[in-house]
Amino acid sequence: MPGTRYRNPAMKQLADQQLRFAPVSVRMEQVGRAEELAFTVNTRQNYSYPDLCEKLTKYRAEMYPNLEVTGEDLLHDLRRFIEDLSDSANLIADAAPEPVLTLQDLSKRFNVSEKTVKRWRDRGLAGRRYLFGKRKRVGFLTSLVEQFEQLNSELISRSSKFTQVTNPEREFIVRRARRLARYGASPTEVTHRLARRTGRAVETIRYTLKAFDEKYSDARVFPNASQPLSDEHRRMIFKAVRNGTPIRQLVEKYGRTRSSIHRIVNEYRAKVLIEQPIDYIPSDEFVLPDVDELISELPVEVGAPEHAPIDSQGELPGYFADLYALALLTREEERQLFRRMNYLKFKAKQLRDNLAASQERIGNMNEIERLLEKSQAIKNVLIRSNLRLVVSVARKHRRQQAGFFEMISDGNMTLIRAIEKFDYLRGTKFSTYATWAIMRSYARSIPAEGTQLERFRTGTEVVLTDEEDSRPAASADEKLAADKYETLGSILGQLNEREQEAISLRFALHGLSKPMTLEQIGDRLGVSKERTRQIINTGLEKLRQIAGDIGLELSLDD
Repeated sequence: MPGTRYRNPAMKQLADQQLRFAPVSVRMEQVGRAEELAFTVNTRQNYSYPDLCEKLTKYRAEMYPNLEVTGEDLLHDLRRFIEDLSDSANLIADAAPEPVLTLQDLSKRFNVSEKTVKRWRDRGLAGRRYLFGKRKRVGFLTSLVEQFEQLNSELISRSSKFTQVTNPEREFIVRRARRLARYGASPTEVTHRLARRTGRAVETIRYTLKAFDEKYSDARVFPNASQPLSDEHRRMIFKAVRNGTPIRQLVEKYGRTRSSIHRIVNEYRAKVLIEQPIDYIPSDEFVLPDVDELISELPVEVGAPEHAPIDSQGELPGYFADLYALALLTREEERQLFRRMNYLKFKAKQLRDNLAASQERIGNMNEIERLLEKSQAIKNVLIRSNLRLVVSVARKHRRQQAGFFEMISDGNMTLIRAIEKFDYLRGTKFSTYATWAIMRSYARSIPAEGTQLERFRTGTEVVLTDEEDSRPAASADEKLAADKYETLGSILGQLNEREQEAISLRFALHGLSKPMTLEQIGDRLGVSKERTRQIINTGLEKLRQIAGDIGLELSLDD
């Protein structure tokens, strides 16, 4: 997107306005004015924004009358302004009124590296975006190059002299590099050592050795360095960097330079993004002007619940109690979250579709990933806020032949798919859509549900209700269970105080109404959730050992 690369928001807004409303011919006139203005900018001076707007568009802006733009920011933003407006015009290099030079052409013409030419662009050498065949690249009009050369002759001469390497120096570099490589030094280590030895830049040493290997393929300094990496190796490098592996280790392992590793990572990163499906519900408002203001940033957290769940019998497991950590969404909150989630996906897909031809790949990839992460955060809120719905539907359609927790798991997966497919523009409440989606899923997965599906059911029973035990020996079983419970209470006293409290809270012992979650227990004990889990597991191991010594079998499990 054009605006993401500007330093000054006012210059971003000006470029966006011209791209939306100005005809192509007017935009190209503004490009010409911007190129002339770039030659006159003093980086140590500040410029009035209304004056700049008038010079570029012939219209004096009334907005930001007191705004001043620094010369350094102005030069940077003029470069972006020229590239964005010329990019929108789809200029063809061969059809230009004068020869168009590429970065490579300028590098050869002035005997400097391409990086040096890129630095010149920050000094006022403006470039337009042209189509060279089927690919868009930055090109430079010959007249503008000559004008830059006249104004910066000393700079160009100094850069040209600095990058030249004499033949004796080149021979020394190659001879020394070959010796270091023979003793096992990696290409990166060789270039850095020779840079320190000769006083040359690392890139100069690298380019010198690369040019030698290309010219004398039978006597290469690094014979294995030019062998292409397989897709599997590229994938491994990408995953290693994502997992935090230092670049230095990958340089040594694969015999590549740091820049090569970064390039491989970015290429594979782009491949992953291009292949990643991005599905969204389209809306006409997504393409309206100032859509970012219409669909403002929405919080991805909702308020606390108004009331606790009904649990009169104290049988609600910790997992189900956690479902009430978020309040139910109102119809308007629900609509705004779905709206925002789909808009973020729309923006990400628009950027992703132009990723292959974009020259700002890293910036665009960062933006795509940022948009998808924000979209996923909203999706997570929608999931967590509707997990109670899955429990409710599963409870009403529970059958003896189907495990309740398997139904919960299947229902959660259906809920996630329903969130991805829900069309919020139809005005239907999501709970209605998701309920029928979950019911249809149960009808397919549970025998006999397809022939008789309960549409309505009332009641205030808790999530897990014990069925009446009709076995004749029920009273005997209850007495045995009571004896085990009493024995458990006696051996619990052999644990330390913290373990006793943690286990009692976790399994609702000693008259507690319901089990507590690990997070709630951790708050009581003043430790983390993971530390709470460790304390409980340690206590359970001790209980099992003590119970085994007295011949009691425990079924407690965290």
